[in-house]
Amino acid sequence: MATQSVRTTAGAHAGAPSRSRNWVIVFAVTLSILAYIDRVCISQAAPLISRDLGFNKVEMSRVFAAFALAYALFEIPGGWMGDWMGPRKVLMRIVIWWSAFTAITGAMWNLTSMWVTRFLFGAGEAGCFPNLTKAFSVWLPAEERVRAQGIMWTFARWGGAFTPPLVIVVLGFMNWRQAFALFGGLGVIWAVWFYKWFRDNPLEHPSVNAAERDLLKHNIANVESHGDVPWGLLVRRGSVWLLWAQYFLLSFPWYFYITWLPTYLQEHRHLSPFESAKLAILPLFFGGMGSLFCGFISPLVTRWTGSVRTTRRLMASLGFFGAGVMLVVSIQMNDPLFAMIFMGLASFCNDLVMPGAWAACMDIGGKFAGTLSGSMNMMGNLAGFVAPQVGGYILEATKNAQGVGDWNLFLYVMAGAYLLGTIVWPFIDPVKPLEDAKAS
Repeated sequence: MATQSVRTTAGAHAGAPSRSRNWVIVFAVTLSILAYIDRVCISQAAPLISRDLGFNKVEMSRVFAAFALAYALFEIPGGWMGDWMGPRKVLMRIVIWWSAFTAITGAMWNLTSMWVTRFLFGAGEAGCFPNLTKAFSVWLPAEERVRAQGIMWTFARWGGAFTPPLVIVVLGFMNWRQAFALFGGLGVIWAVWFYKWFRDNPLEHPSVNAAERDLLKHNIANVESHGDVPWGLLVRRGSVWLLWAQYFLLSFPWYFYITWLPTYLQEHRHLSPFESAKLAILPLFFGGMGSLFCGFISPLVTRWTGSVRTTRRLMASLGFFGAGVMLVVSIQMNDPLFAMIFMGLASFCNDLVMPGAWAACMDIGGKFAGTLSGSMNMMGNLAGFVAPQVGGYILEATKNAQGVGDWNLFLYVMAGAYLLGTIVWPFIDPVKPLEDAKAS
C-alpha cells in the first residue's frame, strides 16, 4: 500500500525525485524506538523479577551487565555482516533474534538462565544501529545523512525516556512475563514489514523514479557486498582512533542517565521514587531534542562555514564543551528541579555530537560504513560497561557516616570526560573516506 502511494506521487511529479528514501528513515525511527523499549523495559521490571526469582542487587546488576557486555562484543561482527550480506538480510535476522530473546526473558527461572538470555539479546541488538547506518549510506545522499541520524537518535532517546511509564501501563494489564512476550512480538512485525519493502540497492526498488535514481547513483559503490574489510587501513587511520575515543568519552557520562540516575535522585536529592521517576525522564528527552536540533541546524551551519568538515568539528566540540559545563552547573544547583534541568541541558549538548559522529562513520567508512560504525559503537558500549562500575567504586570508597557516597565527585568525573572530548574533535577528519587513503 505504501509502495503504491509513493509510486503514484512519483508519477504525478515526473521531473522531481520521488521520496521513497524517506521510508528508510521511517524504518530507522520505528526500529530505534523498539530497540530502546526492549533494552530499557527490564530496568522497570527489575523489582518484580528480583522478587519472583529471588535476585539480590548484585545478581540483578549481573543481569544488566550481560546485555552491555554482549552489545559491546558483537558491535563489529554485526556491522561487518551488514557490509558483507547487506542490511536487508541482517536486520531482518537480528531483529527476529533479539525479539525472540526479549520474549523468552519472560520464561526464565533463575540467574543463569536470565544472564544467558540477556547476553544473547544484547548480541542481537548490537547490529541494529550499524546496519541502519549502512542503509542510510546507500539510500540517502550525503547532504541528508546528518539530518536522518538526528531524527533517528531523537526517537531512540525518546523511546528510552518514555519506556518506564509505558511499562507501568502494560504491567497494569499483565504480569512481567507476559509483558516481555508482548514487546518481543512487536519486533517480529517490524522485521516482516521491513524485509518486504526494503532493498539493499535503491536503484532496484520499484517506487524509486528516474530522478531519485540519479540522486542516489553516487551511493552505488556502497551497495556491493564487502567482506574483505581493510583492517590494517582502519587501525592506521588516526581519525578512526579519534572517533573511537570521542565515542567512549561521550558514552561514559551518558550511561549515568540510564543506570545510576534514579538512585542519585533518591539518595542524594532525597526524592521519592515517584518524584525521581518524573525527573529522570528529562535527560533522555532533552537528549532527543539535541539530536533533532543538530540534524536540522547542521545544513544551515554548513552553508555558513562552507565546509561539512568544519561544521561537524564545530558542532561536536560545542556539544562536548556545553555538556561538561552544564553538568558542572547541575552539581551546583540546590533545587532538584533546576539540577535536573541543567542535567537535561548537558544531555542536549551530548546529543549535538551524535548525528555528526555517525555521519562521519558513513563518509569515512564508505562501503565499510557498517563495520566502522559498529567499531565506534563498540567503544561507546565498553564505556557503558565501565562507567557504572567506576561510579560504584567512587560511591563505595567515599561513604560518609550515613553510608552515602560522594555523588558530586562521581559527576565531576563524568563532566571531565565531556571536557576531554572537546579537545578530540578538532583533530578528526570526518569526511575523508578510507578508500581515498588506500588509493594514495
